[in-house]
Amino acid sequence: MQAGRDERPMRVKSAAGNRSPRHATDALAARAERRGPVVFPALLLCDFGHLAAEVVRLEEAGAAAIHLDIMDGVFVPQLTYGQVVVEAIRRAATVPVEVHLMVAEPDRWLADYARLGADILTVHVEALPDAARTLDTIRSLGPRAHLSISPKTPVDRALALLDHCDGVLVMSVEPGFGGQAFDPAALGKLAALAKARSDGHRHVRLCVDGGISETTIGPVAAAGAEYIVAGSAVIKSPDYAVAIRDLERIASDAARAADHPLRSLALDG
Repeated sequence: MQAGRDERPMRVKSAAGNRSPRHATDALAARAERRGPVVFPALLLCDFGHLAAEVVRLEEAGAAAIHLDIMDGVFVPQLTYGQVVVEAIRRAATVPVEVHLMVAEPDRWLADYARLGADILTVHVEALPDAARTLDTIRSLGPRAHLSISPKTPVDRALALLDHCDGVLVMSVEPGFGGQAFDPAALGKLAALAKARSDGHRHVRLCVDGGISETTIGPVAAAGAEYIVAGSAVIKSPDYAVAIRDLERIASDAARAADHPLRSLALDG
């Protein structure tokens, strides 16, 4: 077991019916404030033939949360997995689970994924006819409500909705397409959101997803990202623990050098 991973929970079988999403995410936010940005491994590239074992392996490697990409082949060209897989992951996981809905008409599925135990439900502003209503609905169901914006979407669309959401996920690649390079436009968006957070929206967590590596994680952390989704940088590494540790160390050093007040932000209740 690694030193410095004493905050990892004991392994217990979890069930959606007796969990508190808000308690779990408060603890996650507190960790980010004390220790710096947190890596969320994305399971899309994991060994789905041994799914529960992969979840255990990631948690034992120090993963503080897990990111699940739900793609419907409509909003994005890829088709991934749905409720049955999310339920299985939730049963195996003791850490918070983020469900990232890259789907058309996400409002149809909010109650289902909340029931299955999503701690964070992330929806794309580009798929929402009434984003404020959708975000308010997610909050009423229990999970944290996070809003995602794609690379071509102006950050102003997220800035206008900060009162309705608990976090903003900035996509640094186009959703649904593999093998893309990191889009540096994400850095400006994160910086704008960080300023808005410091100006009165301190409850909003700043997140980023796409093209994260040891090269790009420092700049996104310096720009203000706290929750950083990493796919191949973790899953394709020979040692999950080393990958997570190294990524979080680079991110923490960059955030500290940029003087982001991660440790002084108030928890959002």
